[in-house]
Amino acid sequence: MPVTHLRTTARPCLTAEHPTTSDAALFVPLPDVTSPAETAMSSKDATGSSLRPALDRRAVLTALAAASCTAALSPVTAHAAVPSSPSVERQMRGMWIASVVNIDWPSRTGLDPAAQRTEFVRLADDALALGFNALFVQIRPTADAFWPSPLEPWSEWLTGRQGQDPGYDPLAFMIETAHQRGLAFHAWFNPYRVSMQADPSKLDPRHPARTNPEWTRSYGGKLYYDPGVPAARRFCQEAMLDAVRRYDIDGVHFDDYFYPYPIAGSDFPDEETFRVHGAGYPDKAVWRRANVDLMVREMRDAVRAIRPNALFGISPFGVWRNATTDPRGSRTAAFQSYDGLHADTRGWVRQGWLDYIAPQVYWHIGLPVADYAVLAPWWAEVVRGTDTELWIGQAVYKSGAADQPAPWQDGKELTRHLTLNAALPEIGGDLFFSAKDVRADRVGDFAAMRLAHWREPVLGPLPARLDKRPRPLRPAVRVRRESSTGAAVLRISAGVPGGRHSPFRYAVYRFPTDPGPHPRARDATLVAVVPGGARTTYRDAEAAAGCWYAVAAVDRIQRQSRLSRPSR
Repeated sequence: MPVTHLRTTARPCLTAEHPTTSDAALFVPLPDVTSPAETAMSSKDATGSSLRPALDRRAVLTALAAASCTAALSPVTAHAAVPSSPSVERQMRGMWIASVVNIDWPSRTGLDPAAQRTEFVRLADDALALGFNALFVQIRPTADAFWPSPLEPWSEWLTGRQGQDPGYDPLAFMIETAHQRGLAFHAWFNPYRVSMQADPSKLDPRHPARTNPEWTRSYGGKLYYDPGVPAARRFCQEAMLDAVRRYDIDGVHFDDYFYPYPIAGSDFPDEETFRVHGAGYPDKAVWRRANVDLMVREMRDAVRAIRPNALFGISPFGVWRNATTDPRGSRTAAFQSYDGLHADTRGWVRQGWLDYIAPQVYWHIGLPVADYAVLAPWWAEVVRGTDTELWIGQAVYKSGAADQPAPWQDGKELTRHLTLNAALPEIGGDLFFSAKDVRADRVGDFAAMRLAHWREPVLGPLPARLDKRPRPLRPAVRVRRESSTGAAVLRISAGVPGGRHSPFRYAVYRFPTDPGPHPRARDATLVAVVPGGARTTYRDAEAAAGCWYAVAAVDRIQRQSRLSRPSR
């Protein structure tokens, strides 16, 4: 998933900081690789003379970072001072959990159901403790399923053998686990990738790619469904929509994989598909973009028809087009998703086809060919005036990594990113790739970012199309004081007994004085957002003498009720 593969137009220098990376990767069309979110298998080519098809995107990013030696990194210095971000009421704070090649979960194949469940519970508990409010979990990584799908086999990343029943329903368990903690669950799908290897005979014998070989193409050592084959596109949609129909998910999430990342000297083998299905298009590139557009628009329509309150969004490669190619593009010199992946990401926003877009802006401030300080404002301009939410994909996996340049070593780069974001009101939050790197936090980059920018609790994002009635029922709260500490203990209950009316979360507001019978959130401090339920308890250790409390119920859509009657 999260990705990043760039190309510079000027020859970079290499330094001892990046001794294993060839600068050749910066000039040639880049090989298809696993996205950063999906990089457990690094192939680091130091020669540059024979780029292997499986070149890992991290290696490419490392090479790209070497280009930064051609320019001073003054923007980093300019953003070194890190004030706390201004108070915000709503924000996406999301974490990617990748399953392909067991990047995040399960940690390896063959774990028994109890061990898999234990691992996921720990991930969810950690996410809640760290301040996240949403999980983006990869449930269809390679045309296989993390649920009992009638259309595709069980994922090999669960048991080690594709098609083998893991002994429970992982998707149902993960959704329940997330929701119990007040975490939104976004189901992350890879639309067209069939296998991380190219031999169909190694797939489960009942795999649709084996029974319908005319749908598939081998490219770069992997197997893909051809996006230009209408039957293949419709099948992929139905395979994903099975989960949308059957499970109570909060969103449908695609990453950057549409047409594969191009390989030097080799075109995706769809010439015959174009001959059969490309009538009326001036060239193959236009036709390919139309195929991807159709997948995106039809999935948007289907998701909204099946589950109207679920969000549909995409996390694309961070560069749409360079301004040297298209004046509407960014001041970058990188690989272009519009041309290389046939993904018109800017167009999808302007057409209103997405609830959110989360571009993978995985580069540091000051990188000449793809500067975060250029791309974040560019994306803010793209969404301005639309109903599409903008969340930025953040590369926590680069923080403290040995192959990354200096800006990723001081433990402050993520903080600099969110400081810049705070000046752009169009940016409504961030997604962090990925769970294992958030937990590792090698140089304290994520911890420093939390201290600077996540000290205050927030509600989750509420897209404009869902900001409507009915709102949740008003809850009730009673407060008692601990005589020994002065802490306030709040006992919160749903407005109406019964699970059907149990709120998803509760927002706890503190008032310095009695707010009267009709308290208003704007007059208070939001001190906590806690998991919901029919009843819950919250302890405020920082309660001041004489302060009052009121609580709002928050539903899964993130709509907020009227505040409860105040209590002290």
